[in-house]
Amino acid sequence: MKRIYDWDARQQGRNYTAADLRALKGVRKLVQTTANSTEEAAAARDAGLDLVMGNAHNTAAVRAGAPDMFFTAAVALPDFPTEGDVLRAAFRAMKDGADSVYTERGPHVVEVLDREDITVMCHLGLVPRKSTWNGGLRAIGKTAGEAIELWQAFRRMEDAGAFSVEAEVICARVMAEISRRTTLVTSSLGSGSGGDIIYLFQNDICGEQPESPRHARAFGNLHALKERMKVERRAALADFAKEARGGTFPGPDEIADIADAEYAKFLERLA
Repeated sequence: MKRIYDWDARQQGRNYTAADLRALKGVRKLVQTTANSTEEAAAARDAGLDLVMGNAHNTAAVRAGAPDMFFTAAVALPDFPTEGDVLRAAFRAMKDGADSVYTERGPHVVEVLDREDITVMCHLGLVPRKSTWNGGLRAIGKTAGEAIELWQAFRRMEDAGAFSVEAEVICARVMAEISRRTTLVTSSLGSGSGGDIIYLFQNDICGEQPESPRHARAFGNLHALKERMKVERRAALADFAKEARGGTFPGPDEIADIADAEYAKFLERLA
């Protein structure tokens, strides 16, 4: 466990530092998932994952559940439109205990954050919110020309000062070659095993949706549990209503009583 000071000048322990992640690039594969609540963060920590990522608004909650995990706070694209907005959100997340800040914005925003010594994760490959430019949700790097354009985008992010990259749905062999050549720590989301980090959303890992994206695999089936909970909840409510209306709830074991003598005195004083 490494000792650091966070941006709020609190001494903290961390399983990894930014320097560690750079040193481990191409040496040891790490695993990452999302966490946006104390419960999700604690589950990731207890399960032995290496890294977590979540919305910047949830930084304090994530820190409560995983106080010593390397956490990347995502500054969501539509919530912070200007460079100043992004910078303020990044400072707030770092003060709350984030180790890195993620942005879907371009190199100009990465430069703004890097100038303040913020550890920046950028996003390349398929960026779902910008997918209209690519003709919709599809893999990136399927032609030599597109793969070269992608490599050039990696280089621009390096020059802008990015530390790491969420590399989403990039053709696996292209991802592997780029990861070997870039200085960015690559977090592969649906881009094969060639990245430095294998990343998957926690809701996909745990099977919280009836269907998973093509690049994901469900290792659990929380969706089925939630569906059973819905059935159980409705049945319990219906039984409560039935028994309350029928006079069988509350029963003798569910009420408090008064001694007969005290009850008689009570009635006498009411008269």
